[in-house]
Amino acid sequence: MITIEEVTDKKLLKAYVTFPFSIYKDHPYWVPPLIQDEMESFDTTKNPAFETAEAHLYLAYKDGKPAGRIAAIINWNEVNIQEKKKVRFGWWDVIDDVEVTKALLEKVYELGKKHNLEFVEGPMGFSNLDKVGVLTEGFDFIGSMITWYNHPYYASHLEQLGYVKEKEYHESNFSFDLVDPSFFVKAQELIKRRYQLTPLNFTNTKDIMPYIDQMFDLFNKSYANLASFVAITDVQRDYFKKKYIPFINPEYIKFIVDKDNNLIAFSIVMPSFSVALQKAKGKLFPFGWYHLLQARKHSKEVLFYLIGIAPEYQSKGVTSIVFDEYYRTFKEKGIKHCVRTPELEENHAIHNLWKHFDPRVIRRRKTYRKDL
Repeated sequence: MITIEEVTDKKLLKAYVTFPFSIYKDHPYWVPPLIQDEMESFDTTKNPAFETAEAHLYLAYKDGKPAGRIAAIINWNEVNIQEKKKVRFGWWDVIDDVEVTKALLEKVYELGKKHNLEFVEGPMGFSNLDKVGVLTEGFDFIGSMITWYNHPYYASHLEQLGYVKEKEYHESNFSFDLVDPSFFVKAQELIKRRYQLTPLNFTNTKDIMPYIDQMFDLFNKSYANLASFVAITDVQRDYFKKKYIPFINPEYIKFIVDKDNNLIAFSIVMPSFSVALQKAKGKLFPFGWYHLLQARKHSKEVLFYLIGIAPEYQSKGVTSIVFDEYYRTFKEKGIKHCVRTPELEENHAIHNLWKHFDPRVIRRRKTYRKDL
């Protein structure tokens, strides 16, 4: 017997957040989130996503035992401004029973039909800065703190229930030792002179903060043409600024400004926290914070999280400046491997940035769609 319960209190929320720990216990490639951080993500008083979105969380039980979870989400900016009549689902985890998945998705359909929406897509979060996609290839690579990991049967469940691929994302990596800097070292000097551009490097987080609002403005501009993009609001930028920027090594944030000190490009790279989070087992105390601090200081693997370039400077070689700055930093830090976070299959401009690095696709993930 399968039953579904909506999360309505803190006790149920804790059960919802910790459910994946039961089906991925001691899994070598699953990276657990920080439990408190996940709970705050669903706190309507703390996460500004709830100013423009709503979410309903559900737990599934089979024969009285926890069997799955799902979030039914509506991004109202997406529905009202972009006129995409879509209900989302995310934070979906389930035992290998398609009937449990079916029962969970019925709650998503109920929300969509209640608001006269036309289709469902997922898994995805509230915004473009949340995790996205069902893993379909690359199950034998360790995940990251900014992606979902899942068992191979997840995609099969959706396909059995009539879902079709909506979007595909690629993740790739490359060895820093094999990077040939010659193609960007010469180009970056020419580009800097031609367009009067200056790279900004940092050693202290407080020095970055005056540029963060400009960075999010540029993020919205540089990604606006992607069909799946929903702009980040002012309130959300303040939230992300406080929550994530202090987590990142200041040396791993690169800005480029023009002669008037206007930000025209940015890039954010993060140290890999995957192994540290596995050791932390979802908790900062008593020792989780120590593992994360050690990774921040000493990880030899980094994740290219975001890169954005003003539309008027795209295709002008500005990335050669970004790569040159990172090359210097990574050589000094002894970085060995670089991982690119999920990039849309259709985002050819991003893929072309990396063609000289001989990247290897290690994971693929998809969002799936079904008409209501």
